[in-house]
Amino acid sequence: LNIHGFILPTRLRHLPPMCFPPSDLEISRAQTPKAVDVLAKEIGLLADEIEIYGKSKAKVRLSLLERLKDQADGKYVLVAGITPTPLGEGKSTVTVGLVQALTAHLNINSFACLRQPSQGPTFGVKGGAAGGGYAQVIPMEEFNLHLTGDIHAITAANNLLAAAIDTRILHENTQTDKALYNRLVPSVNGVREFSSIQLARLKKLGINKTDPSALTEEEVSKFARLNIDPSTITWQRVLDTNDRFLRKMTIGQAPTEKGYSRQAQFDIAVASEIMAVLALTDSLADMKERLGRMVVASDKDGQPVTAEDLGVTGALTVLMKDAIKPNLMQTLEGTPVFVHAGPFANIAHGNSSVLADKIALKLVGQEGFVVTEAGFGADIGMEKFFNIKCRASGLVPNAVVLVATVRALKMHGGGPSVTAGVPLKREYTEENIQLVADGCCNLQKQIQIAQLFGVPVIVALNVFKTDTRAEIDLVCELAKRAGAFDAVPCYHWSIGGKGTVELARAVREAASKGSRFRFLYDVQLPIVEKIRTIAQAVYGAKDIELSPEAQSKIDRYTQQGFGNLPICMAKTHLSLSHQPDKKGVPRDFILPISDVRASIGAGFIYPLVGTMSTMPGLPTRPCFYDIDLDTETEQVKGLF
Repeated sequence: LNIHGFILPTRLRHLPPMCFPPSDLEISRAQTPKAVDVLAKEIGLLADEIEIYGKSKAKVRLSLLERLKDQADGKYVLVAGITPTPLGEGKSTVTVGLVQALTAHLNINSFACLRQPSQGPTFGVKGGAAGGGYAQVIPMEEFNLHLTGDIHAITAANNLLAAAIDTRILHENTQTDKALYNRLVPSVNGVREFSSIQLARLKKLGINKTDPSALTEEEVSKFARLNIDPSTITWQRVLDTNDRFLRKMTIGQAPTEKGYSRQAQFDIAVASEIMAVLALTDSLADMKERLGRMVVASDKDGQPVTAEDLGVTGALTVLMKDAIKPNLMQTLEGTPVFVHAGPFANIAHGNSSVLADKIALKLVGQEGFVVTEAGFGADIGMEKFFNIKCRASGLVPNAVVLVATVRALKMHGGGPSVTAGVPLKREYTEENIQLVADGCCNLQKQIQIAQLFGVPVIVALNVFKTDTRAEIDLVCELAKRAGAFDAVPCYHWSIGGKGTVELARAVREAASKGSRFRFLYDVQLPIVEKIRTIAQAVYGAKDIELSPEAQSKIDRYTQQGFGNLPICMAKTHLSLSHQPDKKGVPRDFILPISDVRASIGAGFIYPLVGTMSTMPGLPTRPCFYDIDLDTETEQVKGLF
C-alpha cells in the first residue's frame, strides 16, 4: 500500500461554453472513467478482493479488513450541513469536491464514503445524490439507479419477513398444536429433525431436547406457537418508490384470508430496519445476529417476537450476503468512492455504512482522509452519526465540515419560501446582506451543535453564481465568530477539486489538532431523558410532549429490556423544530412525540416527531417527467 498518493488522477475534462450550463449527466458522460479493476489496483486491492459489476463498479470483499488489520487508520471527516431548503445545499457535492482536492490536487490519499440514493427522491423532487457539476461520482446514472442491487436485496428481505409474520398468525389460528408442530417439523424419508434455527428456538425456550418426538404436549405448544398480538406488529412492508397511497391500507382481504385482515402500511425501502442493520454492521456474522434479533411484534404476554423466533434469520442473511460488501466507484477526477447503504436521515439514522468507512480508513493509511456524509442538517444526520454510528463503530471523528449556502441562509433570514420546480424569487438572485446576516443564526446554531461533541468545525460555503463577494465574506466572518475553526468559499461545482483546495487545507489543519470527541448522552439514561436531551440541547426545544401511544411504547420497550439503546429521532429536516415552516432558530417550542418504535437489530429506539411519515409522496410534477431513454444509443436522459 502506497500511502503517499495512491492513485493516478484523471484529468478533468471541461465541456466547452454553452448557451446553458451543461447538465450533471452531460458532464458525467463527457468524462471517461478508468476501468474499475485499474482503480482497485491503484488503491491497493488484490484481484481476489473485488467482484466486478460491469466496467465501472465493483464490490469489495470483507476479507480485506483481515489483511489490513494492522494498518493504522487515516483521519475521519464528516460532512454535515445547515438546515436545508427543499433543494438541498450540496453536501454530497462538497464531499466529492473535497476528496478530489485532497487526492488529485494535494496528493493526499482520500476516500469518499457516500450513501446509495433511493429511487424515491430520484424520481420524485430531489433527484439523485451523486454530487453535481464537476464534483460527481461517475457514471452518475449507475450511481443513482440500481447500482449493484443492494436496495432490491433489502426490499426482498424485508418483505419476506413481513410475509412470514402474517402467514404465521394465519396458520396458528387455523391449526391445532399437533398439526402445526407436524408441519413445522415434518418427517422427511421417515426421519424427523429440527433445523438449526429451530434448535436455537428450543434453547431460547429452555427446552433441552433435540429429538422431535421427545417433546411433551406443553413443550410442543410452547415451541409451535408464537401467539403474536396483531395489534403490536411494527414490521411494515417496503417499496423503493414514493407512493403516498400505501401509507395506510388493509391487507388480507382475499377470500382465502377472510377473517384475518388488518390495517397495515408500506414504508419506503430505505426506512427498513434492514437498511439500518446493513449500515451499522461490521461483519457477516454480526449482520446475521442483528437480523435475528429484530423485533417485529409482541406476543399476547407482552414479550418481544423476533425474526429469529419466526425462523427466517438464515434466509434474510442469504438475501443480504452480497449487499454487505461495499460498492467501489470513482469521482470525475478518478479518486475512489465507496457507495454503501442509504438510510434517510429524517426517518432513519442517515449515514453510509460502518464497513465502508472502516475499509476506507485502512486503505488511505495513517496520513490519509476518509470523508463521509450525513444526511440533511447537522441537527439530524450529524447528531445520529455521532450518537449512533460512532457508538456502534468505535470510530472517532477528527473534524466536521459544515456545508452552508447563501440561498439557505437567506431563507432562514426571512426570505420567501423555496419550492422545488419554482423559480427563485429575486431575494435569492440579488445581493441582500441583511437577509444573509439574519439567516446566519441557523449556521451559528449548527456550529454550536457540532461543538457539543468536541469536534472542530470547518464551514464550507457552497458558492452559487448569484452570490456576491460581500455575502460570501459576511458568511465566512460570522461563521468564524460563532466558533468555526475556519470558513472557506468552495467552487467545486464549477471547477472540480481545484475549487476546494483551500477547504482541503483547512480540513487537514483542523484534523491535525486532535479531537476531543464525546457523546451527547449516556445510553443508560431512561428513554424519555435521552429524547429530552436531544430535543433541548440539539433542537432548542423547551420540552417534549409524549402522546399516550408514545408513552405506552416507551413503557413496553423498557419492560422488554431495550431501554439502554441510543435514540434515532424521526423528524422533519426542514426546520430545527417539528414544524417545517419554522425557519432560522425556533425557540420555546414543545416537541411532540407521536409514536415510538424500536429497531432492536439496528440498535436504537426510534421516536416519531409530530406527523412524520415513513413513506414520502410524489409532487405534482415529479422528476420522472424529464427522464427518458434514447433507444438508439441506450443512453439515459434527464437524470440529475
